[in-house]
Amino acid sequence: MHLLLAELIVILHLLFIVFAMFGGLLVIKWPRLVWLHIPVVAWGALTEFLGLICPLTPLEIWLRQQAGVDSYQGGFISHYLVPLIYPPGLTPGTQWLLGGGLVLFNILIYAWVYRRGHPRAKK
Repeated sequence: MHLLLAELIVILHLLFIVFAMFGGLLVIKWPRLVWLHIPVVAWGALTEFLGLICPLTPLEIWLRQQAGVDSYQGGFISHYLVPLIYPPGLTPGTQWLLGGGLVLFNILIYAWVYRRGHPRAKK
């Protein structure tokens, strides 16, 4: 059961990251979602800028330990995503780039959403 819960945490973590990155596009269909998405982006960017570990990571590690499975060291991103997407060794500089990319990408999405839906912006 602990291992299943750990795997669910991984899925939740990944969904959080995807929502942080692309959730602004959902605001087109559901404008009130902006009130959830902006704090998610802020949290995602802050964890990168400050080098924080998401609270889901220690929970997942604890669940894996309870299941008797070897856990990993470091954060979710450095364990699961960095080996797939980024070069080895997540540095503070790389984290700043990731956080800045997240913020910039979402600013562009929201600018596009605003121009698409705001009457004064269409003139």
